[in-house]
Order: sequence, then C-alpha cells, then structure tokens
Amino acid sequence: MRLTRKRLCSFLIALYCLFSLYAAFHVFLGRRRRAPAASTRGLRKGAAPARDRRGREQSTLGSEEWNPWEGDEKNEQQHRFKTSLQILNKSTKGKTDFHVQIWGKAAIGLYLWEHIFEGSLDPTDVTAQWREGNSVVGRTHYSFITGPAVVPGYFPIDVNNVVLVLNGREKAKIFYATQWLLYVQNLVQTQKLHHIAVVLLGNEHCNNEWINQFLKRNGGFVEVLFIIYDSPWINDVDIFQWPLGVATYRNFPVVEASWSMLHNERPYLCNFLGTVYENSSRQALMNILKQDGNDKLCWVSVREQWQPQETNESLKNYQDALLQSDLTLCPVGVNTECYRIYEACSYGSVPVVEDIMTAGNCGNTSVYHNAPLQLLKSMDAPFIFIKNWNELPAVLEKEKTLILQEKIQRRKMLLDWYQHFKTELKMRFTNILESSFLMNNKG
Repeated sequence: MRLTRKRLCSFLIALYCLFSLYAAFHVFLGRRRRAPAASTRGLRKGAAPARDRRGREQSTLGSEEWNPWEGDEKNEQQHRFKTSLQILNKSTKGKTDFHVQIWGKAAIGLYLWEHIFEGSLDPTDVTAQWREGNSVVGRTHYSFITGPAVVPGYFPIDVNNVVLVLNGREKAKIFYATQWLLYVQNLVQTQKLHHIAVVLLGNEHCNNEWINQFLKRNGGFVEVLFIIYDSPWINDVDIFQWPLGVATYRNFPVVEASWSMLHNERPYLCNFLGTVYENSSRQALMNILKQDGNDKLCWVSVREQWQPQETNESLKNYQDALLQSDLTLCPVGVNTECYRIYEACSYGSVPVVEDIMTAGNCGNTSVYHNAPLQLLKSMDAPFIFIKNWNELPAVLEKEKTLILQEKIQRRKMLLDWYQHFKTELKMRFTNILESSFLMNNKG
C-alpha cells in the first residue's frame, strides 16, 4: 500500500514538472517564433493591419509627448531666436527708424504724395485747413502735412528730417518760398531740424538763382534739391530733376485704370483742349489740323486766354476728351514740359509731344544731353516726339491704319510705363534722401 502511494506521488510530481516545462517552453520560446512570422505576413500583404498602424502612430506621438528633454530644447530654440532677433534689431536700428516729414506748401506736393507715393490724406476734403498722411517706403517712414494751417511757427515739429515743397515759378511765389526757407534756416541753426531737402517748382525759363544762397554747396543748409524743368544745374549729386506731374491745383484726380479704359474703342483720333496764343506753335497746330479735316476726327476746344481754374464742367470735359482719344496733342507753352503730358498718361492716351526747346536758360546738363524733357526721355517714355507740327498729318494717317488690338496693346504699354515711372521716382527719391541724410549723419 505504501509502495503504491509513493509511486502515485512520484507520478504526480513528474507530471507537474513536465507541465511546467511545457508551459515555460510556450511562454519563452513560442512567442519569439511567432513574432517574425507575423511580421513577415504583414510585409507580404504590403501593409500592417489598421490596429497595428494606429498602435505605431500612438507610440510615436506618445514618445514625443513624453520626451523629457523636449521642453528644454524648445526653450533653448526660442531663446536663440530671440537673441538673434535682438542682435538684428540692434544692427539695423538706425536703418529702420528713418523718419522724414514732407511739408507741402505748393500744389506739386499733392502730385508727389497722392500720385507718386500713392498716399492718402485725412481729411479727404481738399478745402480742409490741415491735411496729413503717412506712408512707408523701404526703411523710411514718411509723414506729409499740407493746407493753409501749415504756417511757419504755428505747428509742432517732432522730426529731424524735412522735405519742403515750394513754388518758385514767379516773383510773388518766390517771396513766399523765401520766407519758408528763412524759417527753416532758423530751425536748422537752433538744431531743431538736422537735414533739409527741397522740391521746387522752378521758373519755366529756369531762372532759379534766388535759391542758390540756401544750397549747402554754397554755404546754406539745403542738402538736396529736386527741381522741375530742364535746369542746367542738374548733376544727379545734390540737384535732381523732378517731374511737373498733373495739375493738382485744378483738382486733377488720381485715375484708376479700368477694363473699359484699356479695351474700349475710342471715338476720337486725338484731342487738344487749351489756350491758343497768337503767333505760337499752337496756332500752327490748329491750322494743320484744319487742312485735311482732321479737326473733325479730333476733340478740339480752344480758348484765347489762359484760365488758372477749372469749373466742374470744364474738368469733366477735359477728362472725357483724354479718355475718348487715342492721342493727346501736347504743344509747347512757356516750357516744353506741361501738365497735359502726365494727364494723358493717366488715361492711356498717347502724348504727341512737340520736342523743341523753348526760350530761356533751360537746356542740357553735365549728365543729360537730350533736352528738353530729359527725365522722361531717360526713362524711355513711350511717346510720339515730333519737331514740327507739319509731321502730324503723317502721324494721324498711320493712326487710322491701326486696329483696336494694336491700340489696346499700346495703351497697356503706356499705362504700365507710367506706373513704373512713378514707382521708380518714389524709390529714387527715397534712396537719395537716405544716402544724403544718413551719410551726413556719419560726417
């Protein structure tokens, strides 16, 4: 009986050991065998089951979320970025905070600000006593003030750099401009202003000697002079040519190009609305238009006396004539350069320019040798230049042969050129001021 009991116990112990060994075999060796097989099956199928993919994505995200060094790494990156930004700001501090204020004391200031700089003015009412605006060009911050309330000594000055826009066309205007320059001279002497530039509507005969005493080259304080008309003083060093622009004093607007302006057929071959002086080339122009009956194909409206102001009706008629004509005839007046040239460009009407020098002291300079209209020619103005109005009939005959598509392409080219012209002037103006004022700061 004892023997049987011992055998039974030995058998149970042996069975238990066998079972333990079997279980251990499956636990430790069975999984290792199956894992490669499962992986191989997944690769053969080309993709793991969705549950496995989600598991891997969660595992990856989890490892990123729980990266114990990630917070420190991000903080270190942010710190490096802030440090680099601070170094950059310090190195460009003098470059990014360049402020210039423009004092518009002549109507040409509005052409500079609204047409070339494309700046706005507040309030928009043109009769307001005080108007102002702001604009940024590159690294230069501009502010502009104008209106009757801008009077010497009666407005705050919180800038170092000023551009003064003046009218020096005639004696009365020169007296007014001189008073402004004397006021600014006092501000420079008392160190309330540091740098001064002037944009001057010069005399149509280029007699501008009165401003010589104020130029820095002659012991004055005006570092840069932008002057209108083909002055022989222009050297592109401290004296630069500036365009006459549109007649803002007659409220000629900023014109936005439209689809119809570009594509519509225009009913008139050409236009001329203006004053015809006795024994002038304008009188010759009228006679030539009448000879071949071309005056019936053009919008022509003349007067014998010049009128400084436009009525609402006359301004609208003039704008309609520009908009509805393929060509705008631009005879010389006291000077070759006239508002009509720029106003025609605004409406995509090609200027036909009488390319002759007028009486006076205007002419070639040390840097330009193609007067008149040196600035426009140097920028490849796509105009029709003629030396004598006897050339006009041939121009008009050629115009009659053009199809609408050719005219559309020409209008597009003119409008694109005029926009580029204004943009280029804005950048030149800014670069000249920056290089002159900042260089003098170092000096």
